[in-house]
Amino acid sequence: MPDDDNSPISAQDAKRLFADWKTVPAIVLAVSGGPDSIALMWLAARWRRALARGPRLIAVTVDHGLRPAAAAEARDVKRLARSLDLPHRTMRWTGAKPKTGLPAAARAARYRLLAQAARGHGATHILTAHTRDDQAETLLMRLVRGSGIVGLAAMARESERDGLLLARPFLNVSKSQLIATLEKAKVGFADDPTNRDTNFTRPRIRAVMPVLAAEGGDTRNLARLASRLARANAAVEVLVDGAERYLALRDREASHPGFDARAFAVMPEEIRLRLLLRAIDRFGHEGSAELGKVEALLAALDRTVAENAAGRRPRLKQTLAGALVSLVDDRISVEPAPPRRRRTE
Repeated sequence: MPDDDNSPISAQDAKRLFADWKTVPAIVLAVSGGPDSIALMWLAARWRRALARGPRLIAVTVDHGLRPAAAAEARDVKRLARSLDLPHRTMRWTGAKPKTGLPAAARAARYRLLAQAARGHGATHILTAHTRDDQAETLLMRLVRGSGIVGLAAMARESERDGLLLARPFLNVSKSQLIATLEKAKVGFADDPTNRDTNFTRPRIRAVMPVLAAEGGDTRNLARLASRLARANAAVEVLVDGAERYLALRDREASHPGFDARAFAVMPEEIRLRLLLRAIDRFGHEGSAELGKVEALLAALDRTVAENAAGRRPRLKQTLAGALVSLVDDRISVEPAPPRRRRTE
């Protein structure tokens, strides 16, 4: 890729960007109509035409029903897709919309509908047009919320979601390069005003980016930081794998499920947090546990283990995210929590 953020992406650049997916059977392209996703569709179509054999491409637009212009934008995407010999489908988010947490709800609906379209077309992958700019903004949004290493690693180039693979070929590409590509090709795109609506977090973060860039915190450096944190996170996960195997080997002869609290207690705090989080996510039935709540639970476990070591025999039982975590007789166990009792009037 050229280092100039304003140079168009060449056919050779596109070949490298999409190379990881040339052998998959079918790909859904998430195309909203904005410059990033239009560039995704245009570049992917050009890449696919250059292959003797390659995946089927299906363009999918999700109309959230939040803006009057969205339906017309979906029709524009369909016309462009037809000119590129790509099938196109519009998926609509119907029903009542929440009054709070709208961006998160819209995002969840978008991925749910994209996954539905992918399964319907036999696609294994969904490609989105997240750019280096998006990566930098995501890092900052999670930073101000106090995320841990996992969150600060931001978006991965490829990740699993709803049994499908979500891929982001443009994470190291600037938005300005995508716009330059479309301008050179004389391909139009929509302008979504919600991208500038400061009622939402991402546009407010975007507004401070020029100030950060003047201090050296441009999108390139912020995305590089996210990449380095992702590398550190991957290394920690390897250590957690080893710790999990070690605890399992120690407990092969144990008469009760769980793991030895004293062996657990001497491990580094980050390793213990992740072991606990893994177990809660494995046995819980209320979604992923919040990091802050897992940290509080670990602190309670540590206090109880210390009291046990001092000769007292306290016990701890606590539910979190649908899992029951217990510390009894120097053993920590995690199992599904019993169903909550429904309140009666």
